[in-house]
Amino acid sequence: MPDRILIVDDEKMLTELLSGHLQECGYDTLVANDSRSALRQLQKEPDLILLDINMPGVDGLELCRNIRNHVSCPILFLTARITEQDKINGLQFGGDDYITKPFSLKELTARIAAHLRRDKRNRNRASVLTAADGLIVNLTKRRVFCGEKEIRFSRKEFDLIELLLRYRGQIFDKERLYEAVWGLDADGDSSVVKEHIRKIRIKLREAAGREYIETIWGVGYRWKE
Repeated sequence: MPDRILIVDDEKMLTELLSGHLQECGYDTLVANDSRSALRQLQKEPDLILLDINMPGVDGLELCRNIRNHVSCPILFLTARITEQDKINGLQFGGDDYITKPFSLKELTARIAAHLRRDKRNRNRASVLTAADGLIVNLTKRRVFCGEKEIRFSRKEFDLIELLLRYRGQIFDKERLYEAVWGLDADGDSSVVKEHIRKIRIKLREAAGREYIETIWGVGYRWKE
């Protein structure tokens, strides 16, 4: 199975060029032209990330800092910044390498291969799910973050979040959620689901300022796509 590389740069011509070149070299590629799209692509578990620093909105440094605790794959910065302090900042924010523009495709390809070899020797990848506005659900550590801020949930609350987010857009009635999270042999009834959803909504709203879980009246709940 070929390694998968996520290319994040607001220059579409560059992402298309790099994607085509890396595919010719035998890699699978994912492309994102802003930080929000990059977060969505993380769910496809890239083996390496090429990340531009100078992007509008959330720049590459901030994105790297937000995701570094949740992804262990190598992150290589691509940028026109060339000062020593810029390079130090990139590495301190969690980057593994720093390639200045313009660069040789041969050198880039060689560095990618070297980082992938190193990563495979010591891999401990976290599995993550992501949602809008920088929400990251770390399935491996069972922790939820909005940017750098952790949102604490009980075990059942986390299980409900994982189920709804993993199957975002799909409607679950209370009985199905109860069976999936509490189990068929649990003592109680599905009414407990409503209270847990209420608590989840409050915590997510306080952290992110938006609603993620939608009530479909008379039917059930779903995670908004």
